[in-house]
Amino acid sequence: MLRDLTISFNMLTDEQVISLVERELLEQTMGATEQFLAIHSPVLVEGKPKVDRIDREREGRIVVYLPVLEQQFYFTFYINAEKGEITGMDTEAWQRVYFRATSETMSADDLKAMTRLMVTNWWSKGDLKWNGRSAHKYSNIEILSNPEPDAFEDKLKKLLDYLLEDAEGIRHLVRQAKGYIQVATDFHFGNGMLGGPFLSAEAIQKMAALGLSISFDLYVWGEPFREE
Repeated sequence: MLRDLTISFNMLTDEQVISLVERELLEQTMGATEQFLAIHSPVLVEGKPKVDRIDREREGRIVVYLPVLEQQFYFTFYINAEKGEITGMDTEAWQRVYFRATSETMSADDLKAMTRLMVTNWWSKGDLKWNGRSAHKYSNIEILSNPEPDAFEDKLKKLLDYLLEDAEGIRHLVRQAKGYIQVATDFHFGNGMLGGPFLSAEAIQKMAALGLSISFDLYVWGEPFREE
């Protein structure tokens, strides 16, 4: 019974959370669920919806991320952690928020040597691109601290907190190479009202302390909602 799932935030297991989502996908009790499933489908694995993340970091609320078939965004279900019930359903953009530094004179090894943080992607000037048909014209390193599904504001906060662990190294990359934060966001088209990123005063202060600028690439995917 549903009240068996309402014990507490910490005792609501992943299995119970997924069960709530699967039930809503099947019964479509909310208009939003019906509206989204009319135009897109979640990715299924052995007949069950694939869950990319269960986010328990938001106070009193659990957010469940489901990848969408052949699309670059997520179905998200919001669960009241105390009541153990779904309170809403929406889409969440696919977000990639990372630090990037480039140079036309230094190698990737030179750039990596400037910071003690873990570099997650890199190439050097002259290295072949992924298609093997042309070479990179500059060196590049990237630091992606939070690759999992998450809201932009949370991703940016986690990245900035990580970069501050080696503030001098990051400032050195900003001074000696072109170091900045890059954001790539893939929205669901929906009704055409996409919204946009929010920069808190705290985030702006942290970026200023590191000497960082920020660049946004915004993309739109998927089908519009069907008119009634």
